[in-house]
Amino acid sequence: MELSAKLAILADAAKYDASCSSSGGNRRDSRGTGGIGSNEGMGICHAYAPDGRCISLLKILLTNFCIFDCAYCINRRSSNVQRARFTVEEVVQLTLDFYRRNYIEGLFLSSGIIQSSDYTMEMLVRVARSLRQEHKFGGYIHLKTIPDASPELLGAAARWADRLSINVEMPTEGGLKSLAPEKNLRDIRQAMGRLRLGIDESKAEKKAPRFAPAGQSTQMIVGADASTDRDVLTSSTNLYANYRLKRVYYSAFSPIPDASKALPLRPPPLVREHRLYQADWLMRFYGFNVEEIAPPEDNGMLDLDVDPKMAWALRHRSQFPVNLNTAPREMLLRVPGLGVRTVDKLLAMRAHRRIRYQDLAKLRVAVGKVAPFVETLDYRPRTDSESGALRAQLTTPRQADLFGH
Repeated sequence: MELSAKLAILADAAKYDASCSSSGGNRRDSRGTGGIGSNEGMGICHAYAPDGRCISLLKILLTNFCIFDCAYCINRRSSNVQRARFTVEEVVQLTLDFYRRNYIEGLFLSSGIIQSSDYTMEMLVRVARSLRQEHKFGGYIHLKTIPDASPELLGAAARWADRLSINVEMPTEGGLKSLAPEKNLRDIRQAMGRLRLGIDESKAEKKAPRFAPAGQSTQMIVGADASTDRDVLTSSTNLYANYRLKRVYYSAFSPIPDASKALPLRPPPLVREHRLYQADWLMRFYGFNVEEIAPPEDNGMLDLDVDPKMAWALRHRSQFPVNLNTAPREMLLRVPGLGVRTVDKLLAMRAHRRIRYQDLAKLRVAVGKVAPFVETLDYRPRTDSESGALRAQLTTPRQADLFGH
């Protein structure tokens, strides 16, 4: 098969993996090494570093052959798709060629499992090692790792890659057993635990060998089983707490050809995926917990019509309006429309003077969204603003798709 044909197949097959962020990587280039590559500068895709730089990544599979038969996967063993496989040398050459053309600044490499987990993991490691050692490649490398591969291979992957990721696949153990019976949640957790230990040891000791400096991430599929948003967020909370993941990525289930009868016929609304990312952000940076975001009385599902912070505020009208001149930071962060940076600016501002209504406009906040929930020196919202009326006022109408979602 021509290399271009392989690239078309294996780049398309990689599109289902959402966890290709490059955040957290150290700045690095190849000046003075005689090599090639840098992870600085502007790119052409949508993987962002902490300082806002866009890192362009070549995102491909080593192969879409797979010995597993996960019901939700387009590349499963029983799937009737065209197969292809790169050699290690082809992936290395593609990466270098794309870099020289200024198309990319890094590589995101995943793979189906061929022969065995160890065999496949060894191929992935060989790609990264060749780029780093033989070609002195200074760009970003993200490797998808295989949980039941040997600890030695996972350690080798961490030696050469910036970030590693292991997909938990499903929000619950029951969902994984049902749709991917050949995968074992215990293996996934053990591999994540080893990576966390290695990352922690590397950070604790300045002279320790390089070990996945950009950390680890994971991805779970949403809507392929009966898991609620509450189940998803509970799983995410545990993953962040136990393994210190950089990110949990959510991927809305997409129907595939010749699908198993165990799978739904239609995908979940894409806005559900969006709401989960918003909820994830609230838990990580705004002090919310799962009980507040997805309470049992809502059947464990997020409101699709309003964002999770707004939904919480409408359920807790008694806690509003919040006085912008006296409220603590924790409560200011719960006001719809106020982000972390805006709250910090408000706190800095009120150290010198009292906050007035016009200051909200100066801070470029969405005044219409914020106003019903705050009071200032010269403003207080109407007390008759009931939740139902506010919801109607603040809800953005959504156009239904062709299938009525």
